[in-house]
This record gives sequence, structure tokens and C-alpha cells, in this order.
Amino acid sequence: MTDSRSQSTYQVRLGWGEKALTQLASSGIVVVIDVLGSPEKLAASAAALPKKPTVFIGNLRNASATAQAVYDEQIARGGRTAINLVLAGDDGYFAVEDYLAAGAIADGISARGLDHSAPDVAVATEGFRPLKRALKHLISASASGLALAADGRRDEIKEAAALDADPDPIRVVIADED
Repeated sequence: MTDSRSQSTYQVRLGWGEKALTQLASSGIVVVIDVLGSPEKLAASAAALPKKPTVFIGNLRNASATAQAVYDEQIARGGRTAINLVLAGDDGYFAVEDYLAAGAIADGISARGLDHSAPDVAVATEGFRPLKRALKHLISASASGLALAADGRRDEIKEAAALDADPDPIRVVIADED
């Protein structure tokens, strides 16, 4: 029997950190989600997976652009493509800002017709929708936001909470090693 945590029966799935890269069923698209951190290492790990998925880095600033890029990638592939949303978290801890960004991206994916989502994705999406107007407050009040504010980095928090401020998705391209 397949591990139920793999969410293999769903098209859109959600998991946390490095563990999600191996725990979730293999997918053609991985979206690494990180609002206040540095997603590069996790994104590189995703791009290095055996099936070489297309990898995007998503956050609140590019949520709609990322959703569109995921949709476009599926169309380019010519068929239903599994999508793993992988939240970076905050040094292994739950990061409310990443969960909200996952909900924003999943909401955009669903609006484009890709809505066979795991319950984890549905909860993130439905958590995001009614809280959309409170993003700045929620992110500044999160553990990660409070830590940044204590370091005098309040401007970064405000910038990170700007929903759809960036019109371009971030696609991860790893150079082939020869």
C-alpha cells in the first residue's frame, strides 16, 4: 500500500521542507514556497530529484504569477501534471507566512481549473481566502516576522506581504553538470 502521506491520489499536494521532497509522490512540478527566508537550497534539492521536475519559487509577492506559470507548464506538457507545493518553513518550524503563500498559490491554481487538491492544500487555500486582507498583520505577527522586526528589518516584512506585487514567476534553472 502507498503511504497516505504521499498524497499520490491528488494532483495538487502540500508538504513541509526537505522531507516533503521525498515523502510526497513524485511530481512534474514542484513549487518551493518561502516568504521570509532563503529558498535556494530547497529549490536546488527539488531540481535535483530523480525525475527532474520543473521547479518554481513561490511567495506572496508572485502568487498569481506562480499559479499561471504552473498552469502554463501543465498545458505545455499536454496532460495532467502532478504539482507538489513544498513549504520551506522557518528552520524546521511551522511558518504561518509560508502556509498563507501556499494558500494564495493554490487558490490561483484552482481558479485556473487545476483543483484536484489534497486536503492539506484545501485547508491552506481556505485559510488564505478569508485572511487575505490581514496578510501584513499576520506576517508581521508571525514568529519569523517578529524575529525580523527584532533585527530592525520591518521593511522586509512589509515588502514580503505585498500580494501579487511581482508579475513574474521564479523558475529554477540548474546548469547541467558535464
